[in-house]
Amino acid sequence: MTTTSFLPRSAAAPPLDDDDLLSEILLRLPPQPSSLPRASLVCRRWRSLLSDPAFRRRFRIHHRRSPPLLGFIDANQGITFQPALDAPDRLPRGHFSLNLDDRYMTLGWRHGLALFFLPIPLQVVVWDPVAGVQHRLAVPPGFGFHPLENPINGTVLPAAGDIDHFQVVLVSSDGKQPRRALARVYSSETGVWGDSISCPVPLVSMVHIGEPAVLAGNCIYWLVSASNILEFDLERQTLAVTLLPAQVLTSRNRHVSVIRVEGGEMGLLVVSGFIAQLWKRETDSHGDVSWSIGRTIELDKLLPRNSEKEPPNMIGYAEENNVAFFWTVGGVFMVHLESLQLKKLPVTGIAYRYYPFEIVYTPGIGGGHEGVEVVRHLWWTRWRQYIRQLFS
Repeated sequence: MTTTSFLPRSAAAPPLDDDDLLSEILLRLPPQPSSLPRASLVCRRWRSLLSDPAFRRRFRIHHRRSPPLLGFIDANQGITFQPALDAPDRLPRGHFSLNLDDRYMTLGWRHGLALFFLPIPLQVVVWDPVAGVQHRLAVPPGFGFHPLENPINGTVLPAAGDIDHFQVVLVSSDGKQPRRALARVYSSETGVWGDSISCPVPLVSMVHIGEPAVLAGNCIYWLVSASNILEFDLERQTLAVTLLPAQVLTSRNRHVSVIRVEGGEMGLLVVSGFIAQLWKRETDSHGDVSWSIGRTIELDKLLPRNSEKEPPNMIGYAEENNVAFFWTVGGVFMVHLESLQLKKLPVTGIAYRYYPFEIVYTPGIGGGHEGVEVVRHLWWTRWRQYIRQLFS
């Protein structure tokens, strides 16, 4: 008779006792500013994990494609942060601010990075308000500046798959006839500007100064004059120009903005009076481009009415959250272009344009114990339910 001996197996550690597994679970917390500080109140062990800079970096990388809209930057008089979220995620007004001594032009914001142009020293400034760091870059050769003949525009974006480095894309024109658009790319990883890239521009004027770019797919888009879109392909490093739809070109008193539409592709938001139309661009197998209206929004039924019957002005767009900012007589409102959810912003003063501040912000975790027992009870209840679902 043979006997089989069984070696005792060590019992698997409960999920919350495994630091690696717990870290993976905590990475799934919502990317709101209050998430990590509130979770850190559960116990010392959680606070230790969430305070680790390596974990916080992983948290920012994990949520980099879905950053919350913390607020917007009013660059009308100085550079001041205006909040958009409700408590407990609401940051105070002026939490991020900057004073530039030189005369500056705001070119745009993306993923918490700002880009400014200084015409007098002919520099661009990349500002990271969370880190409190400025990078001043000399404008590359060939980019002379004149407000009408050679306006300069550009955008900043994190390097692909790398939150520690950034790229700056500058566009302008050569001021010659026939006119050509120019582009050059700066990489903070290499510290140099790349080769000059160009394409013919059919119109006399060039990119609007201060007209923000939109990143859709792997391309960056700017409005050129009032009838064309300049497209820079980040992967292929090429420039191209696309004509706006004929119906848009012939319409009067309209405001056109490049936006993202369904599927993350480039589209247009055309506002005329109280009507907003979302246009979609389609490219067939032969490379031919066509446009169609995807949706019409009646703003007079969405935004609060006013006795003056003054139509709203679009003053900003947040590409990651697909939100448009509208100024009305009754205040400034955010409109989510898919759900049409409306929210009034507690703004002070009037600005020509609001720049969105979209970033995964992880504020410091303090050691205070106010309300610890209440928060601990709520978090344990929620996490027990979540873990049961995860391992059932």
